[in-house]
Amino acid sequence: MLTRMRKKDVDPKPAFIGEQSPTSCHPADREREEREMGKGILEVQLIDAKGLADTDFLGDADPYVLIQYRTQERKSSICRGQGSNPSWNETFKFVIHSPSDERQHKLILKIMDHDTFTADDFMGEATINVADVIALGMENGIGELRPCKHRVVLADGTYCGEIRVGVKFTTEMKEEEEEEELGGWKHSFRS
Repeated sequence: MLTRMRKKDVDPKPAFIGEQSPTSCHPADREREEREMGKGILEVQLIDAKGLADTDFLGDADPYVLIQYRTQERKSSICRGQGSNPSWNETFKFVIHSPSDERQHKLILKIMDHDTFTADDFMGEATINVADVIALGMENGIGELRPCKHRVVLADGTYCGEIRVGVKFTTEMKEEEEEEELGGWKHSFRS
């Protein structure tokens, strides 16, 4: 007995293991897949800096830091009159969707000198690759790089000073995972 098949009943191209579906090529689908891979909070602990190049001719520099992760940016407070050895002791948070491309896991810290009447001066930059911290956090729930010193690079490529920064990544658990971790407590209180 022959049955009539409709076009929608037939898969025009069979899928193979490891092959991406045609819909995963669309940017919106890739973004959704990245969100499903994992989400978390990247916490940046900005401690202090030592030996920075002082860009002010009269008086001390007033340093602050612009912290960038991908498209997100945070700004520290201005350390007025602290010159080349500022101390911030501040924490900043970034929401992270874990992408598959590890090259994008760079934390950029631009140290600037605040000037009231002229444009702010560039004092140096440090780049921290946080891919391993995020990967460890995705695997264990938390990944941490304790505060340590990172060399500051000037505009001409030379090193001048160091900045002390700590980084921690914590995953955000989905509701179902939270219920499992609580050992069913949520269900035992229901009537």
